[in-house]
Amino acid sequence: MSDCNATRWTLHQASCCLQQGEISSQELTQECLNAIAQHNSQLNCFVAQADKAALAAAKQADERRARGKALGPLDGIPVALKDMILTTELPTTACSGILRGYQSPYDATVWRKLREQGAVLLGKLNQDEFAMGSSTETSAYGPCRNPWDLNRCAGGSSGGSAAAVSAGLCLGSLGTDTGGSVRQPAAFCGIVGLRPTYGRVSRFGVVAFASSLDQVGPMAADVPGCALLLDAIAGHDANDSTSLPNPAGGYAQQLQKDISGLQVGVAKQLLEQADDCVRKVIEQAIASLRSRGAHIQEVVLPDADLCVAVYYVLTSAEASSNLSRYDGIRYGPRLGEDEGLQGLYTRTRGELFGDEVKRRILLGTYVLSAGYYDAYYVRAQQVRRLLAQQFSKVLQQVDVIVTPTTPSPAFMLGEKIRDPLSMYLNDVCTAGVSLAGVPALSLNAGFCSKGLPVGVQLIGKPLAELTLLQTGHALQQQLALDNHPPLLKN
Repeated sequence: MSDCNATRWTLHQASCCLQQGEISSQELTQECLNAIAQHNSQLNCFVAQADKAALAAAKQADERRARGKALGPLDGIPVALKDMILTTELPTTACSGILRGYQSPYDATVWRKLREQGAVLLGKLNQDEFAMGSSTETSAYGPCRNPWDLNRCAGGSSGGSAAAVSAGLCLGSLGTDTGGSVRQPAAFCGIVGLRPTYGRVSRFGVVAFASSLDQVGPMAADVPGCALLLDAIAGHDANDSTSLPNPAGGYAQQLQKDISGLQVGVAKQLLEQADDCVRKVIEQAIASLRSRGAHIQEVVLPDADLCVAVYYVLTSAEASSNLSRYDGIRYGPRLGEDEGLQGLYTRTRGELFGDEVKRRILLGTYVLSAGYYDAYYVRAQQVRRLLAQQFSKVLQQVDVIVTPTTPSPAFMLGEKIRDPLSMYLNDVCTAGVSLAGVPALSLNAGFCSKGLPVGVQLIGKPLAELTLLQTGHALQQQLALDNHPPLLKN
């Protein structure tokens, strides 16, 4: 085994070391399991583990490699999945009491694809309940903590996915992104997270929150690792009616590209909404892109201030519909059976759904109700179409739009949980991307004065994930930041 601490390697570095025989998958997997044992009690990233199965899968990967039959660059790489992604190996609960203990009879397409590439599943990762939240504080398993400051949140809803990668508990993870739930925690934890174009990655076997916006996204310590994961999971799936037929893949092999001449638009109104420390770091990232030969210009997204309101009307409406199936009859525990059907519904949903989930169900039911449907839901759909047109118009002028990923670095646990509006406004830079259905990449651009990571968001044209990854890779090479959190240095 190499003298290097394997849990400080990036996914791409570990893949190269496996191919060169510098480490075995069993050793690599055991290093991750050791890190989980050491740090998960502090971070609360993993809500379910598959230690024995992971070591068995790693042994099989080593045997394939010894025979010269490796399945690809991910063969033997330890990964973990957000608890929204169905697996037959482990329960899938969406971190909700109403699904506690639920065991899926089938695998999500994204996990099936990773398994076919030889990836080793370490376990399931903490998240906001049903992906509703921006801090992983609504989880039935308790909050996830940020490896850069244990008193701060890891972001949400894919907080466990981001924190686990940042702290070296796994080499890559999958999250889901509805309004920023891959990008925001990636920014808070100093890693790379990609929201692909809507339909680029299958949603089959992923617990639904808001079906017209949900998308699975890869998360890794650097851009090459993110690209390797996207290579594995992207592509058409006949089981998902929204899956795009366009060819996908080959991202990791095409990262090295000169970005000289790249047209980069800076969304100034979003930059101005950020904290001073965030704005300073993003301006330095823009300067780094300019130094690599990119052409910088200001762009305007006229109705960007409407994105959060539109997003929460539409996602709440879809959530109220999607979550109606969780009634105590088909899934999870049953409460109040002796009180009749109404009592069963009331007690099961009332006691097993968390406050934030109930809040959104109520809001969604309200905006879909008679007398309010046209005023709220229909109007929000009309504005969504307008926002998508505005993104399309701006992206005809530039190749990439740059914004902060979040208006501030990671906030303190408990700081916003009792103020839903303040929590929702954290999505001001990310929600518009989701509404427009375009791809966006977040990566660490530097640090604020408190030593917390600051994420920069790169937004691209539909199906232009490669351009975003190439731009992000060039920027990451230029910045050359140390993205290891204090947890790994102590």
